[in-house]
Amino acid sequence: MITIQNRITAFAKLGAFLAQFSVDNIKKIENIEHNEIFFDGFLHQIKIAQENNSWFTKDNILFTLNNWSNSLKTSNLNTFTESVHLDIKSPKRVAIIMAGNIPLVGFHDFLSVLISGHSVVVKQSSNDKHLLPFLAKYLEYVEEAFQGKITFTEEKLTNFDAVIATGSNNTARYFEYYFKDKPSIIRKNRNSVAVITGNETEEDFINLADDVFQYFGLGCRSVSKLFVPKDFNFDHFFNGMYAKKDIINNAKYANNYDYNKAVYLMSLFDLLENGFLMIKEDESYASPIATIFYEYYDNEIDLKIKLHQDREKIQCIVAKNFIENEIAFGQTQHPELTDFADGVNTLEFLSKI
Repeated sequence: MITIQNRITAFAKLGAFLAQFSVDNIKKIENIEHNEIFFDGFLHQIKIAQENNSWFTKDNILFTLNNWSNSLKTSNLNTFTESVHLDIKSPKRVAIIMAGNIPLVGFHDFLSVLISGHSVVVKQSSNDKHLLPFLAKYLEYVEEAFQGKITFTEEKLTNFDAVIATGSNNTARYFEYYFKDKPSIIRKNRNSVAVITGNETEEDFINLADDVFQYFGLGCRSVSKLFVPKDFNFDHFFNGMYAKKDIINNAKYANNYDYNKAVYLMSLFDLLENGFLMIKEDESYASPIATIFYEYYDNEIDLKIKLHQDREKIQCIVAKNFIENEIAFGQTQHPELTDFADGVNTLEFLSKI
């Protein structure tokens, strides 16, 4: 069995490997283990991932890799693993059913299972199937004891002891029925919101544009809904969003913008828009691509009550000195390792199966 320190060391080496692929510069670094085998190959996988899924732009993939290279540092991994008592006497086979909405969206679960000492059986989304198997192979090279502990399958899942599954609200019902006899974490649709109080600066709204537009708004940590005071001037919001105006140059995003705008106009909905983003008053949390929903609130206490009541639908709350556990403007796509999806501690779950 691999010691916890060996597992941490292996993932830290993977982090060092990923540090070569940043948004600013892709550069081969000396003294990275097995670089002669993996560097050019990973560049090719990045290219294939882009070709397979046009939402996975090069910048979005590199942004993801940059985040993971920062997270997979020895100090961060030590803090992560020390947060739960991981003393696995009898390793299990844990199945992970991954989403494919953003690059490497299932990597945190993959990391959690392996670093806990279990074996992993991965069923990937067809939208994101090129990057993770390559990185898994790198892990097997830097830590040979991982060999035989990582399996990828496109078939029906069999021979597993527990499952972590991510999907829509509809597929979650299927997962809950199908895996009812197994220890499980079943994740449903969640969206992120921003609370505007009127005390925000121009810089706050510019930072909010990152929360709105990163990954084209496809992540569960992407802000899809605003709560605004009655007298809010949306010019402040649109001025901040202008920093991301070039997003309309992406053909797939532009097509979605045109389509959703046509649907709204034919339905005679009231809209505000700036040529690349529409905002619409709507009580829903999940907004279509190129659209942000908004809702007015009368007082902060009632809004806090509403957010608490709807907590099962919300991944992140972006705000400035408004509510406990809020996330600063511009930071939703930079989670810490201990920022567990849906607030469910994956490591704790894995320590008890």
